[in-house]
Amino acid sequence: MTPLWLAGKPLILASRSKVRQALLEGAGIPLDIRPADLDERRLETGAASQTPGTVAAHLAREKARAVAKLHSGALTLGADQTLALGATRFSKPADIESAREQLRRLSGKTHELHAAIAFVRDDAVLFEYVGVARLTMRAFSDEFLASYLKCAGAAATASVGAYQLESFGIQLFERIEGDYFTILGLPLLQALQFLRQQGCLAQ
Repeated sequence: MTPLWLAGKPLILASRSKVRQALLEGAGIPLDIRPADLDERRLETGAASQTPGTVAAHLAREKARAVAKLHSGALTLGADQTLALGATRFSKPADIESAREQLRRLSGKTHELHAAIAFVRDDAVLFEYVGVARLTMRAFSDEFLASYLKCAGAAATASVGAYQLESFGIQLFERIEGDYFTILGLPLLQALQFLRQQGCLAQ
């Protein structure tokens, strides 16, 4: 553990996201990775009438709760992200063809990413936050899209919207408005502020 981390135990991360893990560990936070075993699509369907930000917050909260109840007294972080193009909400593409279709629909348009975090101990939700970023994709050709998907490979199905901004996905965009960490799926500054307030991080 780094000298910056003052809590006696690692933070439990209820996510299998390698990006979220890298962001937190890069900030000096020791982690115990415990992905939540939940049917996210069922939870999304149950919240179909809610706003994208509310859905992201619900999923982050339920992930954290599901894991926290298995680790009494431990601080658990859940996180989730949704993508909205107007009134349409997107989920992770199931395969490369679904990724191709998502990117065709997003091409030349502005969409929103809603990234939520929830800190839970036992069954108590201690902190929640939802960040929003607006991203505008450039209008690209089918030839470029085929080349992009060939470069991205299976990674195109790993994230909602079929892109990773920190990799080949940056070539899809012409304008980005919002916090970089929110775009990556973890509003890191707000998470760090909460952990400092809890005495887990050095002031």
